[in-house]
Amino acid sequence: MSQLFSPIQFRDLKVKNRIFVSPMCQYSAKDGKAQQWHLIHLGSRAVGGAGLVMAEATAVSPDGRISLADLGLWNEEQAMALRPITKFLRSQGTISAIQLAHAGRKAGTHIPWEGGKPLSSEEGAWIPIGPSALSYKDNYQDPAEMSEYDMQKTQQDFENASRLALMAGFQAIEIHMAHGYLLHEFLSPISNQRTDGYGGSLENRMKFPLRVAKNLRLMWPGELPVFVRISATDWIEGGWSIEDSVIFSRELKKVGIDLIDVSSGGLAPQQQIKVGPLYQVPMAEKIRKEVKIMTGAVGMIRKAQEAEQILVDGKADVIFMAREFLRNPYWPLHAAQELGVNLSWPPQYERAKD
Repeated sequence: MSQLFSPIQFRDLKVKNRIFVSPMCQYSAKDGKAQQWHLIHLGSRAVGGAGLVMAEATAVSPDGRISLADLGLWNEEQAMALRPITKFLRSQGTISAIQLAHAGRKAGTHIPWEGGKPLSSEEGAWIPIGPSALSYKDNYQDPAEMSEYDMQKTQQDFENASRLALMAGFQAIEIHMAHGYLLHEFLSPISNQRTDGYGGSLENRMKFPLRVAKNLRLMWPGELPVFVRISATDWIEGGWSIEDSVIFSRELKKVGIDLIDVSSGGLAPQQQIKVGPLYQVPMAEKIRKEVKIMTGAVGMIRKAQEAEQILVDGKADVIFMAREFLRNPYWPLHAAQELGVNLSWPPQYERAKD
């Protein structure tokens, strides 16, 4: 029996296989609302056989957007625009999930294919927020250092977004604490240089992200899972480390988080990432073994046998894939053939199975 195509249980939610579609920003929303592009993009991966499909980083407030074209979840109109997507995913036997995010000091940019530079005031720029008044890089605005009021409001924004995610029909949520966005910024000593109770020690820097995680876990239905994506290392000397991630993951486990989605990097331009096939898998393995929590492996996983072996060797519990799903939305159907698994195809596609 293939491990990759074996089901996995999260609380009362059963996922049919361990191939998960990573959240991938599409920069195609209008006023935060999903468009037909999102239905086809996410729906085609469900047709392709993925066990869980996760919608991209979805801003919990207007000022939490990376760009003006980001998905958002701060009003009911946005939630209703997502309902056709979750309904279709379920019709294919696929679990629908969504990543809730706040971009912090990296907010307010053009979309990547238009250069990705920060917006000007004439283009609708706003003052971003962060744990400290330290910009992401030279051409970015210095963020406003968050007050206790700002943190309370942001926490409420995450809570409101989780309520709307449930209204939209999602069965799982993931809290984005990676890639240099707001909650990751609190964790790293490079971006968090506060001198109050939210800065300095590791315990203090973890305080606000843990508070968000704890409250979302309490708000989200107890029978459904909550994941957290982390950057397991900043890839910068003196920054957030894999050892910090192990400690943080233990705390996330205590508040009821069900899985750690283990990515890395994204905090600052001086990162030195050693990219290569399966380069982040050892970090998922370390957290899984030392914390005794389920983990997801992600990053340059391309081949069916690679994904299978990660699970067989106990290095992770699920495989998150991004770019490979952009290349081939039907990757699971082809992987099943490679691994000798007799996977059911959508009846509309059966004639192409052999």
